[in-house]
Amino acid sequence: MSGGRFGVVDLAVVVLYLAATTGFGLWLGRNQSNARDYFVADRSLPWWAVCFSIVAAETSALTFISIPGLAYVGNFGFLQVVAGYVVGRIAIAMVLLPRYFDGELVTAYALLETRFGKETRRFTSVVFMVTRAMADSVRVFATAIPIALIIGPVVPRQYLMPSAILILGALTILYTYQGGMRAVVWTELVQTGVYLTGGLAAALLLGRSAPGGWSGILSHAGAAGKLQVLDFYTGFDRPHTVFAGVIGGAFLSMASHGADQTIVQRLLSSRSLKDAQRAIIGSGLAVFVQMTLFLVVGIGLWSFYAGREFAKPDDIFPTYIVEQMPHGLLGLIVAAIVAATMSTHSGAINSLAATTTHDIYLPLSGREEDDPRTYRAGRLFALIWGVVLTGGALLYPEGKVPVVVVALSIASFTQGALLGAFFLGIYNRRAVQRDAILGMSLGILAMAFVVFAKPLAAAYPALAGPLGPFVNIAWPWYVLIGMTITVGVGSLAALTHDGRRATPLTNR
Repeated sequence: MSGGRFGVVDLAVVVLYLAATTGFGLWLGRNQSNARDYFVADRSLPWWAVCFSIVAAETSALTFISIPGLAYVGNFGFLQVVAGYVVGRIAIAMVLLPRYFDGELVTAYALLETRFGKETRRFTSVVFMVTRAMADSVRVFATAIPIALIIGPVVPRQYLMPSAILILGALTILYTYQGGMRAVVWTELVQTGVYLTGGLAAALLLGRSAPGGWSGILSHAGAAGKLQVLDFYTGFDRPHTVFAGVIGGAFLSMASHGADQTIVQRLLSSRSLKDAQRAIIGSGLAVFVQMTLFLVVGIGLWSFYAGREFAKPDDIFPTYIVEQMPHGLLGLIVAAIVAATMSTHSGAINSLAATTTHDIYLPLSGREEDDPRTYRAGRLFALIWGVVLTGGALLYPEGKVPVVVVALSIASFTQGALLGAFFLGIYNRRAVQRDAILGMSLGILAMAFVVFAKPLAAAYPALAGPLGPFVNIAWPWYVLIGMTITVGVGSLAALTHDGRRATPLTNR
């Protein structure tokens, strides 16, 4: 098989992909005229397009590269967490989506104003904006790595990563600024097809390279225990168990897909509540199939390399891509990696602009959503956030900490607190604005402590004893812990006043 360095054919494939995606996004935005169309596509998108847009939004370059490594060094246990994702999406469809569609909402946090007040809406919006900007800056950096591979022969080394980040950032900003949510969703549909094609191609090549094809690979892997899915261990220190996966994964999905504007905005672009429910549940099933594909690729890599040890699991799939992929297909895989995070990046820009416009700008300016100045302001905010995310990627210290660790840690601080605010508002009739803000604040502080317990214990051995109970808590539990603290503190605070509260969150 001919593989090796990035060639002219590979370069042509990636350049064609980048040009086509950018042009498609610009074309989609040609007839927009108001903020509603720009941010929620005038609520006109079919459920299946929203469904695959959600799948693309949660599939970054980190996912594409990392998941095969999980199967290589372990087994199929990650599917237990993915099963929890499906459970969480069903809960979102039943509990949160009816409330979002009860009013003409554009952001998730407008719902909290209805229940608690304007300050709660602003607080949650700012929390979302800060953490989303930090996490997506890291993802832009990660995706610039394959771009650096392309331009390496013509750019001096010291300018390699900055140039790659600027190319990626500029192209994504261009079509997101012009096309709005309509461009985000439809380009994500294309991007999903690209990276799934890359995964299927890798699986096909791996099967052709093994004696007996995939039946031989699976037989060998089954005998070695690599196909094991279920683990009934009930401790809190392992992430890939039925206990942690189904329970912790469900709450993680509820937070990332029900209380995060990046996903909620896509759901609000659906034609109806029923379509949004189809989209969110369908996305869970699609993600399960997608993760199974990536794990199968990992098993194929394990067979191909005969269990060879690598410095990091994240090195395994990229090594195969660079060393074994034929020219043309190598370009497609690099395009798939770029596609995975361009979709996440574009959605982040649009959701950050929507939150800034509707949760900060409109209340302060007193303008209406249908004011032409609101549309112009929304596009300006999209441009500003695109520059901020690109600038954040430029400032990221290359080679210090694995980017996947940084991205997950940032999200872990706040998702539980945001979800807790919604649950407090729905299920505690006494809670008022100060209770919600106090609960979220302490929930975020507590989660920062939990997330950093392990590095703190490693850096300061004297703290190892006191931090012991927190050091080995597996990541699927982070959201549930943050949510529990937020709801618990808010509920206790609610007992200190007479029980008068804001308008209830009604259901259809």
